[in-house]
Formats: sequence, C-alpha cells, structure tokens
Amino acid sequence: MPKNSKVTQREHSSEHVTESVADLLAHQEPVDYKRSTLNVTGETWDKQKEGDEDLDAERPAWNSKLQYILAQIGYSVGLGNVWRFPYLCQKNGGGAYLVPYLVLLIIIGLPLFFLELAVGQRIRRGSIGVWNYICPRLGGIGYASCLVCFFVGLYYNVIIGWSIFYFFKSFQYPLPWSECPIVKNGSVAVVETECERSSATTYFWYRETLDISNSISESGGLNWKMTLCLLVAWSLVGLAMIKGIQSSGKVMYFSSLFPYLVLVCFLVRGLLLRGAVDGIMHMFTPKLDKMLDPQVWREAATQVFFALGLGFGGVIAFSSYNKQDNNCHFDATLVSFINFFTSVLATLVVFAVLGFKANIMNEKCVVENAEKILGYLNTNVLSHDLIPPHVNFSHLTAKDYNEMYRVIMTVKEGHFKELGLDACLLEDELNKSVQGTGLAFIAFTEAMTHFPASPFWSVMFFLMLINLGLGSMIGTMSGITTPIIDTFKVRKEVFTVGCCIFAFVVGLIFVQRSGNYFVTMFDDYSATLPLTVVVILENIAVAWIYGTKKFMQELTEMLGFRPYQFYYYTWKYVSPICMAVLMTASIIQLGVSPPGYSAWIREEAAEKFLFYPTWAMAILISLILLASLPLPLVFILRQFHLVSDGSNALSVTYKKGRMMKDISNLEDNDETRFILSKVPSETPSPMPTHRSYLGPGSNSPMEMSSAPNGRYGSGYLLASTPESEL
Repeated sequence: MPKNSKVTQREHSSEHVTESVADLLAHQEPVDYKRSTLNVTGETWDKQKEGDEDLDAERPAWNSKLQYILAQIGYSVGLGNVWRFPYLCQKNGGGAYLVPYLVLLIIIGLPLFFLELAVGQRIRRGSIGVWNYICPRLGGIGYASCLVCFFVGLYYNVIIGWSIFYFFKSFQYPLPWSECPIVKNGSVAVVETECERSSATTYFWYRETLDISNSISESGGLNWKMTLCLLVAWSLVGLAMIKGIQSSGKVMYFSSLFPYLVLVCFLVRGLLLRGAVDGIMHMFTPKLDKMLDPQVWREAATQVFFALGLGFGGVIAFSSYNKQDNNCHFDATLVSFINFFTSVLATLVVFAVLGFKANIMNEKCVVENAEKILGYLNTNVLSHDLIPPHVNFSHLTAKDYNEMYRVIMTVKEGHFKELGLDACLLEDELNKSVQGTGLAFIAFTEAMTHFPASPFWSVMFFLMLINLGLGSMIGTMSGITTPIIDTFKVRKEVFTVGCCIFAFVVGLIFVQRSGNYFVTMFDDYSATLPLTVVVILENIAVAWIYGTKKFMQELTEMLGFRPYQFYYYTWKYVSPICMAVLMTASIIQLGVSPPGYSAWIREEAAEKFLFYPTWAMAILISLILLASLPLPLVFILRQFHLVSDGSNALSVTYKKGRMMKDISNLEDNDETRFILSKVPSETPSPMPTHRSYLGPGSNSPMEMSSAPNGRYGSGYLLASTPESEL
C-alpha cells in the first residue's frame, strides 16, 4: 500500500479513521491480513476467534446469565400475573381454565417466545434492526412495536404511581382505608354518605386516591397527588434505564426476586387465615363445561400472548445483549414455565385471601340479616314458631342462618321479597369476579384490614406491585430505547431522559380526575389488536419470507444443536393459524360489544357502564390505527423504492490494525451487492459467529474468492456486529 495512504499513515494509531467506500476500494495494494480481520482469501486464522471477541465487546453484554434470566422473568412476570390471571381463572372455570392456558402456552407462547429470543440473539439488534434485516419491506414491525411500547408504558407507569401512593399511605395504623371518614353536618358528626353506601376501601380508592369524576367527559383538572406519584414513577424508571443494561440489569436482582418472596409470605399467611381453604377449593373445583366455550380459549390465548411480552420488542432487546452461543432455547422454556408457575402461585395467594374476605363478608351478611329477623319477630311480622329451637341469635352460624332462611322463605312464599332478606351464601361471595385495579386496590386492601399487623402486609404488598411494575417497565422501555439507539445512534443517556420527560408530560392525561377512564381505554384497545398483527407478521417474516429451513439451519449453527421439529411446524403452520383466529375473534368481539367503560357515579356510590362518547371513540380508533400505521407505510415506501432499505453511509473503521465494518444500517441490496458480492444471498450474516457460516445455498469461501468482483473479490470474511450506544 502506498506510504502516503491515509490508511497506512494511521494503521498503528489509536485514533479512529473513517474512510469512504470509494477510498477503500481505490487502494490497489492488498491489505495485510495478518494485522487486520480482513481475510482476502477466505482462509481462517488463529486470531479470528480473538477478533470475534473484540467485536462482541463493542456491544454491551449481561454481566451474567442469571442477570439476563432475571431480566426476562422481571419483564414477563408483571401485574397481569397477580390480578389478570386469577380473575380469568375465577371467571372461566377455575382449575379447568389451566388446561387451555397450558395447551396454548405450549403451541403458541413457547414457540413465538423462542423465535423472538433467537432473532434478537442472532442478529444482535433491537426490534427495528432485526426486522429490517430479515425482511426490509416488513421493517415497519419494529416501529410498530416501539409505538405500542410507548402507549403501554404511558398508562402502565400510572399504575406504578397508584402503588407508590398506597405504599406511603400504608405506614399508618389503622390503615386509612379501614374505616369510613366522619364528616360534620352542622353540630352532628355523620359518616360520609358515599362511603357508607359503598365501603371504606372502595371510597378510599375512588375518592381519596383518584378523586374520580362521573364520566370520561368530565376532566375535573389534575389530581396533584397522583401527578407527584407519576413523577416519582418516571424518575425510578429513568434512573433504572439511564445506563442501559449496566444499570437496569442490577435493578433486576431486586425487582425480579422480591415479588417471589412476598408471594410466598402471603401464601403462608393466607393459608393460615380462616376461610382460606374455601377459596383454594373454589379455585381448583373445575367447571369442565367451560372448556367447550370458545371465549375461554380466546381469553387464554390473549393472556398467554401478553404474559410473555410478545411483540413489544423487549424480549428481542434483552436477548440482543447475549453471546452468540447462548442456549436461548433453554431460556425460552425456563422463562415460559416460570411465568406459568408464577401465575399459579399468585392465583393461590389471591384465592386464599379472597376466601378469607368472602367468609368475613358472609359473616357480616348473616349478622345484618339476623338483626332484620329479630326486628320482624319483635313486631310480630314473623312468628317465633318459624325459628328452629336450636338457633341461638347471639352465636348464629352461617349454617343455622341458612336453615332459618329456607324455613321463612317456604312459609312466607307470597310475601318473602318484602322482607328483604339475603341468602348469605359463601359461594355467591366467591363467585364475585374482581379484576384489575379492583382486585389490588379494593379487594386486597379490604382483606388486609383484617390481617394482624395490617400495615406491614400492606407495605409488603404494594412494594411487590411496585417491583412487578418496574420490572415490566424496564422491559417495555428497552423495547423503545434499544432499537432507536441501535438504529439512529443517539446518546443513550440523553434519549432515555428525554423519553421519560416526554412520557411524563403526555401521561398527565391519566392523572386528571377522569384519568382512570383513559387508563381503561389504553389498556383495552391500544395494544391488543396492533400487537396481534405485529406477532403474526413476525411469524410470517421468519417462517415464510426468510424461510423456516434457513432459520432452523442458522439456529443449528448458533446453538450447536438442531431445535426440535416441533418448532418447525408450529412456526410454519400452527402459530400463524392460531394467531389469525385470535385476531379475527378480537375484531368480532370489538364489533359485537360496543366499547365502553365502568364509571363511578358519586351520587349513587356505585359503578355504571357507559359507552364512550364520539370524541373518545375517535381517540380509541386513532390509537389502533397509529400503532398499526408503520406496517403499511414502511411496506409501501420500500416496495416502490421511495426510501432506501438502509443507509448509504457504510464506512470502514481502523483501530490498532483491526478492521471493523459499521453495518448498523446495512440493508441496501445494491450497495451490499457492490461491496460484498453480486448475489445478495452471498452476503455474510451481519452477526458475529464462532464459526464461518455463509447460509444455505452459498458458495464456499474459496469459490467466492475467485468471483470477478474487483481486487478484493467476495471471499473475505468480515466478523462484525452492529455497534450500540447502550
């Protein structure tokens, strides 16, 4: 090489020198491959492995396998495991619901989870880079994932804010939601009417916490307490994410493991409560007829889909920091079944507590109705002959009351309704479906008021919710930050802080007095349909466009063993069909059931179902369309060559005699063909591997070196990786 060459002058320098492609190809002397990772002949050499290790070091990596597993568990195990899964189990047949859930976990959840782990680890980029590489025309998948992550993160952090508020309120005895407040009406002190007509925990949730308005149309202004809690929540997320996986990985040790400690403690404590066995028996008593209901299977599929975080991009982001030879199949299996185990554990805890609560409420019902009967006996409305001789009103049991209730109902059949007596059946209390925020902030808080040392258990419970939410938020935010930083090379600290500030400002819509209704809207509609479409396209991109056989061969090369044929058939046929059925069912459900929400009416002290007004429907539809918009937009732009598939700013960087190719945006087929080969399929994979792999149908390195493709030919091997600023 000429001595005055810029490359020669800086060959031994520690400075980074970037040469254009034209300058590089203009040099007519061969590169000294002994001092560079550029191999002109395609031969392997002793330093190849060392070069791969250096390149792997360019992208951040998990400090340990345990840290990575905890990150995936923390992301997949979230609030839905605690309040969504138990509700679905109660609603859809108890133990019978576990059968469709487990079946769908195996045939849909596990294969698609493995697929996302594999593509992230293999290509070592975020969701945008992964799908740009696999199929540029479907590159909108990555952008759609980022948008959905943003929508979900907006309202999910509000729930963390609610948990923070309850956490700080728990350091009181008695707990502030244990009794109704007393208000003065002139000189008389009376119980707050709204609280008296509902319950202390319900009043505290709707009035003290949310200060909720009567409908979504009544804004009511900002709730300053929730605004401060939301600011704290976004500050926690920002601090956990600011250094990328170097900071978030350490947070995962606590945020992923602490919830299990709390769940085990709650389970032990719950099993010691009176009536806990009734709740557990209710859970495991299967209603087998429910298994034939298609709605049960649809809800089970949706829960599997969201439980593992499929389509969000967080799974891909986390796995992109793995080593190339990591056994991601083992990781997929482990995390999937830990998620299932956690859901069952949380359900046991919930049903034990609900069994205790049901017994408390049933006893309260018996006492109230016994007082009514005594009043009827004293006024001669009822005869004393109707009361069995062994019944003792001072120690009335549920069994004695039920016997007395049946006798009165039989004798007073014509006028029984006028007496206003309730049956007070334990089964009725257990069958009351409580989901979402109602389970955590009403049912659980009410049960904890009856616990000995109730503030301690309340602090533990809401600290667990904060950690569950934080673990999921880190994964959700990684689904935004990793692909954006990988693709656009922005500084991670600046982008992370800016993203959190922007999300906080936009999230103020959720902390106005009508904010809870917007949380419901975003939770129900912003992610379900768009994510289903995203995952279907992910599946099609790998199985039908990239090619299942080719993908299986690359997995064999990466893992060192061939995955089971089970995955071949599920990726190619079973999963796409099941996901298409799920999407169709979701669209039908959306059309059959007009969108609405449960509003809390202050004057009635009760919930009332209301339909969304026209402007709210416009927001709802806009959320779905906006999240899905990148899919057709990117396809059209790239199909008609209105934008490039990648960047033309391909550069080669020299440092200490080693050559690295920045291919973070390498998707332009023309440039790839010009530099590397004449056939796009001969382009080396952009992922560093521990062995030379050219993909199915490619020529051997020696054959490629003889191709008439300029001085350098196409036979050199360039082990490289997309550099990340994380």
